[in-house]
Amino acid sequence: MKYEHKAYEVNVEKYEVGKGLEDGVELWTDVVTKGWFVMDKLIQIKKENGAIVCPYVENRRGKTFLREGDYIITDPDGYRQVCGEDLLDVRYRLVE
Repeated sequence: MKYEHKAYEVNVEKYEVGKGLEDGVELWTDVVTKGWFVMDKLIQIKKENGAIVCPYVENRRGKTFLREGDYIITDPDGYRQVCGEDLLDVRYRLVE
């Protein structure tokens, strides 16, 4: 999907587990004990070894852990950020 933000287009992809869209994962226990993120709707992936991990996108602001319904926004310069589905239509206009 393509959306417009101000004067340039960005690429928008709804996050889905298994598509390789995230930049990495952190152990669920680290996310919980280090207090990095609001836990509501946080995506948890159970690995074959039983470990539970949380996917994230990393940018100049640090790690943004992905929640259910999130979209990954990629600017023309490759900068990636996360946008919740509740704000997508407020911040962006669909162009395709």
